[in-house]
Amino acid sequence: MSSVQTPPAAATAAVPHPHHAARWLILGVIALAQLMVVLDSSIVNIALPNAQSDLSFGDESRQWIVTAYALGFGSLLLLGGRLSDVVGRKPMFIAGLLGFAVASALGGAATSFELLVAARGAQGVSAALLAPAALSLLTVIFVDAKERATAFAVFAAVSGAGGAVGVILGGALTEYLSWRWCMYVNVPIAVVALLGALALLKKEPRAERGGRIDAPGTIVVVAGLVALVYGLAEAEVKGWGSATTLGFIALGVVLLAVFVAIETRVAHPLLPLRVVRDRTRGGSFVAVGVVGIGFFSVFLFMTFYLSTVAGFGPLKTGLAFLPLIAGVTVAAGVSSPLVGRIGPKLPIASGFVLAAVGMFVLSRLGLDSGYVIHVLPAFIVVGVGFGFVVAPGFSAATYGVDPDDAGVASAMVNTAQQIGGSIGIAVLSALASSAATDFLVGRDPSGVNAALAAVESYTTAFWWTGAMFVAAAVVCGALLRHGAIETDGDAPRAMH
Repeated sequence: MSSVQTPPAAATAAVPHPHHAARWLILGVIALAQLMVVLDSSIVNIALPNAQSDLSFGDESRQWIVTAYALGFGSLLLLGGRLSDVVGRKPMFIAGLLGFAVASALGGAATSFELLVAARGAQGVSAALLAPAALSLLTVIFVDAKERATAFAVFAAVSGAGGAVGVILGGALTEYLSWRWCMYVNVPIAVVALLGALALLKKEPRAERGGRIDAPGTIVVVAGLVALVYGLAEAEVKGWGSATTLGFIALGVVLLAVFVAIETRVAHPLLPLRVVRDRTRGGSFVAVGVVGIGFFSVFLFMTFYLSTVAGFGPLKTGLAFLPLIAGVTVAAGVSSPLVGRIGPKLPIASGFVLAAVGMFVLSRLGLDSGYVIHVLPAFIVVGVGFGFVVAPGFSAATYGVDPDDAGVASAMVNTAQQIGGSIGIAVLSALASSAATDFLVGRDPSGVNAALAAVESYTTAFWWTGAMFVAAAVVCGALLRHGAIETDGDAPRAMH
C-alpha cells in the first residue's frame, strides 16, 4: 500500500493524511462514482426492449448490450487494481470518470447496434479503472477503525441501492424520455464527480509495492476471457457443434490455462495463485460467480417477459423488480454477521437452494401468469436466496488473505461476479434460443405461437439457472469449511 511522505521521527504520528480534512467530502465523491458504476449494471436492462426496437437488432444480439459492460469490467478489474497501485489512485480515478462520461455520451447517441455495444464495452473498461481506485482511496483515507467502518457502510449502501435506483430510473427515463437517457444520465453524474475529484484529491507518490505490470498475464487473460465468452455467445447463432463456437471456446480455455502457467512464473503476477488456492476463498469465488449468472439471468429475461408478454411499461417493469432487490438487501443484512458465527457454508448453500426454488417457480410461467400470484413470490424467494449468497460470499472471499493480497482478492471476487454473469448469459441465451426454435418446429411462427415460443425461451433459461444453483449448492457445500470465521475488524476489505 502506498503512503504519503511525512516528516521523520516522532512528528510522523502527528501528521494527518493530506486528505484527512476533506475526507467526508471525498467519500461523497467516491459514493457518487460508485453509484454510477452500479447503476449501469441494471439501468440498461429496462431499456433493452426499446433499444432493440429502435436499433432493429435481433434477439440473438441483445445479450451483448449486457455482456459488453460486464466483460469489459470483469476482465480488466485485476489490471485496474494494479494500475492504481503503480500509476496512482487519483489519475486512475479521474481517467475512469472521463472514460465513463465519454462512453455514455457515445452510447446515448448510438445509431447502430455495433456502436452501442462498443460504448457499453468502453463503460466497462472505464469502470474497471474507476472501481479499484475508489476503494483504494477509501482504504488509505479512512485509517481510524470507526470512521472506516462508517465509510465502508456508506459505500456498501450505495452499492446495494444502486440496483434499485437503476431499475426505477431506467424505467422512468425510458418511459418518459427515451432509452438513450439511460446512457446520457451518466454524463452529469460523472462531471460532478470529476469536478469534486479535481478539487479535493491530492497528488500522491507512486505506490511502494511493485512497480511493474504483468503485461503477458494481462494480455493472455483478457484474450482468453473474450474468446471464451464470444464462443459461448456464438452457440446461440451457429449452434454448439459449429467450428466457430468450438474453436473460440477451445481457444479461450487454452489461453486461460496459459495464464495460469504465466502466473506461476512471473515476479509480479496479476493474480497470485495463492489467493485462489484456499478452499474458503475458492468456494466463495465460485459462489459469487454463479450468483452473478442468476442476477444477469433474472434481469435480462424477466425484463423481456414483463414488457413483451405481461405488457408492462418500462417504469412498471422497473418497479416490479423492487421486491427482489428488497429480498437481497434484507437477507444480506441478516446473513453477513453469520460468517463470524457459523461460517459461510450453511448460508451460501441454503441461499442457493432457496434461489433454485424461486427459479424453478419462474420456469412455470405462461402467457396468462399474473404478477402478484406467480412472479412476486418467486422474486422474493430468489432475492432472499441471492442475499444469503452474496454477503457471506464477499466476506469469506477476503478472509485470511495476506495484507499484500487484499486488493487482488477483492478485485478477484468482483471479477468472478462479472465474468460469471457474462459466461452465464452467453450460455443461457443459447439455450433459450434453441428452446424457442424447437418449440416452433411444425408450428406457424406468428401470433400466439410466437409469444409461446418466447415464453418457452425465458422459462428454459430459468430452469437451467435453477439447475446451476442446485449444482452450486453442492459444490460450495463441499468446498466451504464449516464453523465460525474470525475476521480482523480493522483489516481493510477493499482494494488497495
